[in-house]
Amino acid sequence: MKFPAFAVATAVIAGLAATAVAAAEPVQNVDPSRHGNIARAQELSRQAYDALTAAQNANEFDMGGHAANAKSLLAQANQEMKLAALAANKH
Repeated sequence: MKFPAFAVATAVIAGLAATAVAAAEPVQNVDPSRHGNIARAQELSRQAYDALTAAQNANEFDMGGHAANAKSLLAQANQEMKLAALAANKH
């Protein structure tokens, strides 16, 4: 079966983009004195991310890509938490 070059290039680019997103780790960048609940949520998302990394290591990364997807979603949620804090600062 032959694949068009465009399809192969698109798949490679999509894979690289997914890797870049997955590589972003949650950070704790919300001031707890201003937004204690959001800062706590960021802390918990970081703990979950670290627990998933430990699970991946224990299972030799054989988790069907689901742990990596969960880590990516945690990083995305962490970014949304920061945006929520910034939005709250405007009020």
